[in-house]
Amino acid sequence: MFGRIRQIWKRVGWAGGVAIRFANLRGVATKSSAAWLNVCLAMTLLGVLTACSLPQVSAEDRLFLPLSLEFLGSYTLDTKTFNDTTVGGLSALTYDRQQEQFYAVSDDRSERAPARFYTLKLEIDTASGQPSLKQVNIQNVTLLKDKEGKTFAPRTIDPEGLALSQTGAVWISSEGVVKDGVPPFIGEFDLKTGQMRRTLPIPEAYLPDSSNPTQQQRGIRDNLGFEALTVSANGTPTDPFRLFAAVESPLIQDLDPPDPQQSAKNRLLHYLIEGDRATIISEHVYPLEPKPMAAVDHGLTELLSIDQAGHFLSLERTFSLSGFQVKLFQTATGTATDSSTIESLRGDLKGTQLARKRELFDFSQLGITIDNLEGMTLGPRLPDRSQSLILVSDDNFNTFTQVTQFLLFRVKGLKS
Repeated sequence: MFGRIRQIWKRVGWAGGVAIRFANLRGVATKSSAAWLNVCLAMTLLGVLTACSLPQVSAEDRLFLPLSLEFLGSYTLDTKTFNDTTVGGLSALTYDRQQEQFYAVSDDRSERAPARFYTLKLEIDTASGQPSLKQVNIQNVTLLKDKEGKTFAPRTIDPEGLALSQTGAVWISSEGVVKDGVPPFIGEFDLKTGQMRRTLPIPEAYLPDSSNPTQQQRGIRDNLGFEALTVSANGTPTDPFRLFAAVESPLIQDLDPPDPQQSAKNRLLHYLIEGDRATIISEHVYPLEPKPMAAVDHGLTELLSIDQAGHFLSLERTFSLSGFQVKLFQTATGTATDSSTIESLRGDLKGTQLARKRELFDFSQLGITIDNLEGMTLGPRLPDRSQSLILVSDDNFNTFTQVTQFLLFRVKGLKS
């Protein structure tokens, strides 16, 4: 590089000298001419240095944040019961930064105990210099109540997604129970009492038109609905905020024939919440990784907003006879097309830009047994001011072969 600069300097310097002598012949002041040309030469050299030293960044790279993860450890929750409820099925996790505590929703369909969420305290040990997850304690359980103030009857709710808003409430998404004719919903619940405050409008495309799987032509499929829920908020309790909800697997009208080379097409809803008013701003297509041939189950289990510019972390999980395989992606929706008017996502969506994503972490590289990871949240800042990321697994209330597993990571490259 420096040899090239010397060559350019010689040429520019020679040309500058000729220009100065020419200016002197014309009667122009030598000092001012020389000074002006020296500035020009300096600017030229600076441009050369800048062009030679700046890395080339592709348009693809500019879509994503420069993130990486560092694994800090795991913890297995041994608590099986709390206040007459069975602890298990933790399918979503969110962090309350003001109270320094976590909330985790159980996906119990009010069959083992009324639908509920737990308040957790996670103790991160920093004494050794390297943070680690020392302990997880359950502090409280809050039963969810419907609009009439009653706990949900069995099989009238399937809570899967959880997000904390700045209004002192939690948002919970229910997949519904399609075969029982129970529709999905996204509801706001009081953080202290569990009382439902309201529900959001759900587009007709998501509502099943039949409880018979062989006759259903539209809507969420059973147990594959609003699994992922996240809030993007940065303000006071009265400020508007955005809420995003995504289905675990494509709607029945969006299903393509199985193809190991083709991504499935999930729908991602974008709401704007302004006081008592909720508006659907847009919908995007999320490209779910192709389902592996040997997979029994495969889907998007969580979505986490990480800034105000449309960047997310998305968690995809596969289950096969060999166990669970999980990958984490960074997803960007800034260039995605609004797909809300598209009746079916089958086939080639010409002219439609899907959300973009890039693999961030493959959990198989940890060298430990990974359980059914479904919940994910940004946690407290670590001592070096980097951001923590905590994930939790849904044990499916299977105490024989599964566990409630917490994983702790450091996120590098995420600005506060």
